[in-house]
Formats: sequence, C-alpha cells, structure tokens
Amino acid sequence: MLNSLRILAIEQYGAGPFGTQFLADMGAEVIKVETRSQGGDVGRTVGPAWLVDGDPSTRSVFFQGLNRGKKSITLDLSRPEGQQVLLKILTGCDAVMSNLRGDVPGKLGLTYDALKDNFPKIVCAHLTGYGREGERAHWPGYDFLMQAEAGYFDLTGEPGSAPARAGLSLVDLMTGSVLSMALLAAVMSARENGRGRDVDVSLFDLALYNLNYVGHWYLNNQIETTRLARSAHASLTPCQLYRTGDGWIYLMCNKEKFWRVLCQKIDRSPWIDDARFLTFKERLAHRELLTTLIDEALSTHSTADWMALFQGHVPAAPILDVKQALDNPWVRENDRLELQTLPGGRAFHYITPPIRYTDRVPPGLAPALGQHTDEVLTRAGLSAPEIAQLRAQGVI
Repeated sequence: MLNSLRILAIEQYGAGPFGTQFLADMGAEVIKVETRSQGGDVGRTVGPAWLVDGDPSTRSVFFQGLNRGKKSITLDLSRPEGQQVLLKILTGCDAVMSNLRGDVPGKLGLTYDALKDNFPKIVCAHLTGYGREGERAHWPGYDFLMQAEAGYFDLTGEPGSAPARAGLSLVDLMTGSVLSMALLAAVMSARENGRGRDVDVSLFDLALYNLNYVGHWYLNNQIETTRLARSAHASLTPCQLYRTGDGWIYLMCNKEKFWRVLCQKIDRSPWIDDARFLTFKERLAHRELLTTLIDEALSTHSTADWMALFQGHVPAAPILDVKQALDNPWVRENDRLELQTLPGGRAFHYITPPIRYTDRVPPGLAPALGQHTDEVLTRAGLSAPEIAQLRAQGVI
C-alpha cells in the first residue's frame, strides 16, 4: 500500500524501529542510517536470543523483530562529508525520521528549518524522550522511566505490593506507532500542498496522554485511581480475575446484558434480580461479596471448561504466560505467525503484523549493517570512486 513512500530513518533500539516497522510492513522503503564506528543500531547487540546463521550483525532476534524488510546504510552524520551525502539521499525521500535525544536533531540538521530550502516538501518526524524544547530536551528517555513518572507503576499490581511496571515496553511501542501515523499524515499534507513540516512525538507525552479516563477523572472530579485487587476495573463489576477449579479466568461483563448471561451460564439466575446486584452501581458497592460468590461458582470447573461454555457469550479470557499465548491454537491456526528462511536454511518465526490487507507481500529479513549503502548512494548520484573515497575516509 505504501510502495511510493521512502523514509530515511535515523533510528535505533525499540520505539523508532517499531514505528517504521509498520511502514515497512505496508510496503514503504525504510532506509536505516547507522554509524559503522558505533556498531550500528544498538538493537543489533541486544540478547538474550540469537540466530546462528547469517551475517553477525543480524543475529539478534530482538533486532530482527523490529527491522524486517528495511534497508541499512552506514553514514556518519556528525561529519561535514556525511551531511553532504545526507542532502543527496534526501532528494528522493518523503520523510526523514529520527528517535534521538531531543537536542540532537537540531545539531544534525534533521529539522524542517534546516532542510526546507532544499526540500520544501520534506517531513521531519521526531520521536524523543521529552520533546525537542524545554529543560528536558537533553535528557535521555526510556520507557520504564515514563511509566514511573506518568503514574503507571502506581496503577499496576496488587494493593500493598511494590509499585510495578507493565510487563511490556508499552510506551515505546505506542509512541512508535503514533509516530508512524503522524508521519503518514504529514506526508499526505505535503503531497497535497507542497509544504513539509516537523512532527513531534515524545515518550513522556504519549505516556501522559494514555492516562486518558483515569487522568480526566482526576482533572475534573479529583478522583485518585490506584491499583485494585485482582486487576479489577475501577467502576464496573464483574470485571476482574476470578478463581476457577484449576487457576484463573478474567471476566469483563462491561455491559449489563453480559451480567445476565453470566448468571445464566454459571447457573446463578437468581442473582439477576438480587437487589444487591441489579446494576453496576449495586455490584460495585458489593464487589467483595460478589467476588467470593463468583469464585465459589467458578471453582467447580476448570478454566478450559468455562471458556468452552462462555465463548461468544460472556467476555472472558484465560490467564496465559507468553509460551501459552504463542502456542495457542487460535494463534497457530489463524495465520498470526509467519516465518522467513534464513541464509542457512533455518526458519525465523515472527508475529504477523496486525494490519491485514489483500495483496500483502511479507517483508524480508532485517538488513546487515550497511548492506544497502552502495545501492542507496549510487541511486543518489554518487559514483563508485566517490563511494570508495567516503569509505576510505570512514564516512560510510
């Protein structure tokens, strides 16, 4: 779908590469700019899982999962020669994207003000920790720091336990996703009116924005939400963990009709007309009692038995670990996992991108460090002797 889109990405680690991975998955040409003297994207060195085949710079499974189908060039943008090469490459690009510390894009000439005279339609997309302006522009930023300062730790876990982060780098992943959306919107605008722009997304702003209803409850009604037992919803019940005969199940009866269906499915129809449980308001007031009663009812059968009974009628999910989640028949049998063949003939498995469309072509493997340098520079108009000289100078 995005075959006409070309992006120069000065990206590393997780958030930025995750965002441009969406674009590469949809056919965009994403050209990673890496610095050879620094070993390229730091993600190339992240364990604990490694491939045994292929170029040594591509053996990190972490790196493979974030850089499928991209191209890689090596270029030192801190040097004047590198800046000159950058301008030549940008001639054929719609956007330049970076996930650098907030004060770095300006220093490297990656802003719209620095590029607009030569490239009036260029989009400069920036993903930073705390933004490119203000007292924190020079601060390094990471996902877990944002979760800590934006209240996530206080919202996660059981009451009385130590503050806890989410189990995944949700701020990184969501900020990357939002950046890809912002970049596409800006490119559409530039193609319509001929004017590019800067677009900015920061980890901190995304983390704060995600507070949404919890934040709005406080801002408007001074309601201070904190962690609740069994990962319960703040106001709707039953919506939490419940015990079964062999473990746990999560129920989300977030519409009144589901409460009635649940009562019927677990053979507790009298609860439907019980004055203590008539509506969300009454059930919230009696949540502790209701938790005990539902635990007792569900403890008569296994989680699998209840899932078989509830399917399609009561919103429910088993509590799985990562292994169980990926071995789930629903995942394995419905094209939610794909594979690529490594140079040595082995298979590399990855999770299918969530955007489905017809005529999709699965992207290739992640690129080796600098794999496409000659190709991209030749297309930009550099001759073979010029490329050789840049390589001898350590610019590429």
